[in-house]
Amino acid sequence: MTSRLRPSPSGDKPIADKSGHGSEIALESLGDDANLRAQGHEVALQRSFSPLSALGLAFSITASWAGYLSNFGQNLIYGGPQNVVFGLLVATAVQWIITLGLSEVASAFPSAGGQYHCTYILAPTKHKKFAAFTVGWMTLLGWWVVTCSGLSLCAVSVAGMINFWHETFEAARWQVYLIYLASLFLTAAPLFLSPKIVPRFVQAALYLSVTGFFVIFCMVLGLRKRTQPGSFITRSGQGTSGWNPGTAWVLGVGNALYAYGATDGAIHIAEEIPRPGKNIPLAMNLTMAIGFSTAFPLFLALMFSVTDLDAVLNSSLPSMEVFYQVTQSRSLATFMMTWVLVTYYTAIMGQWVTAGRMTWAFARDVSGPRIPSRPISWKVNRADGEMKNSEAYRSPTLSVCFCCLYGLLYLASTTAFNSIVTGAILYLNITYAVPQGILAMRGRKASLPARPFDLGPVGLACNILSPLLVAFIGTFICFPPQLPVAADNMNYTPVILVGLFAVILGLWYTRGAKKFIGPQIDWEALKLTACR
Repeated sequence: MTSRLRPSPSGDKPIADKSGHGSEIALESLGDDANLRAQGHEVALQRSFSPLSALGLAFSITASWAGYLSNFGQNLIYGGPQNVVFGLLVATAVQWIITLGLSEVASAFPSAGGQYHCTYILAPTKHKKFAAFTVGWMTLLGWWVVTCSGLSLCAVSVAGMINFWHETFEAARWQVYLIYLASLFLTAAPLFLSPKIVPRFVQAALYLSVTGFFVIFCMVLGLRKRTQPGSFITRSGQGTSGWNPGTAWVLGVGNALYAYGATDGAIHIAEEIPRPGKNIPLAMNLTMAIGFSTAFPLFLALMFSVTDLDAVLNSSLPSMEVFYQVTQSRSLATFMMTWVLVTYYTAIMGQWVTAGRMTWAFARDVSGPRIPSRPISWKVNRADGEMKNSEAYRSPTLSVCFCCLYGLLYLASTTAFNSIVTGAILYLNITYAVPQGILAMRGRKASLPARPFDLGPVGLACNILSPLLVAFIGTFICFPPQLPVAADNMNYTPVILVGLFAVILGLWYTRGAKKFIGPQIDWEALKLTACR
């Protein structure tokens, strides 16, 4: 089968910019579109994301320094300040190995479908439909739950800030759910009301997050009232979880992975960015680099400055208690926590975008009626240049409906709700590992075309280590957080994981086996359009 390079279906003529690079940009777009067609998909979206806005989307979702502020208290329980600081170091190495290997695969097969798309291409013919269908659903559910996680952080943080000022106030579950819903509609509204601003918004979110880190980091260094000795950070045996020190330490590493949750965010806008084979891996690895460069120094400074660990552990919002201990000022602590809260809210915008793109990409590989013909997007009516909204809202609407219904679980059981939220990182990492494991078993040379981001032998090491690391850390993530186990500290992650897989199997046998078709790959054309 052969393929010709065809112009974009928009029919628009290239417009030269003031620097005279219009022809170069047009040729670049033609090559990107031809590569997408070679992977079995027609062009449906404009490439309106710049490399910087792609990085903004990716890092605004991960926001490592702010994300770790939401759950570092559990690391204190596992092993004290030592686990908070050094657990983050190990988690960085683990997640970067997994992300590095995935970014190379994404460079070879850039598509909004991400992991399931790569799995379909790489898996043996006999198993590719089932493998891709399973990975696709796990990715989709993982992204929906990650979005719920961000919304719950906003709700719990608002309730915690109120409790900080009014110690007698304790938010009821229904009150937290109402804050959750308010956060949901506030963050989803721009996708429906003004989608054209979203690329600029996520780029601004990058600046806001990095600026927030610098402001808070400088305040911690300048306002701290006490500096702990080095032994306070390095001393072992400070855990109170009930687990032996070795097990507790690995559990802390699994918990610290939340600082690097959802590093595949940039992959799912691969069809909206020029030269995705180059720019997507760049955005993913810069996300990891910026994440470590912000999270590690901040928590090192915080752990040296904390004065009362018991007060932090007993607080409804540990991050705000640490800020208060550092500054000894309720107003300054509130200012710092407000910036963190705004960072949480801006992160959710990118999560809505990515969840919507993943929903749309997965739906287009199912024969018969689909969710949308195009996602909500920066889609232009090719006749007059106006935004066309018909059929544009279904995929984000589905994401919003899922998050609304999922939040009801908080009313029934906060333990089950939190287990699913923390398990979302495991679900996504499983989808990162599957295509890499297949690639390692089938051989990189025969499976990967030429690509802009070629890791060589390092890539093979990542492909082998990623499934092993996910299996090892994932096993510990399924352990209960504390001993002895009781109803209020039970970890439902393994139950939910098995349940989700059972649901996916049910969907496969009732619909997927007949309806899921996957992308039709033209290898000859893919080789011609790769590695530009």
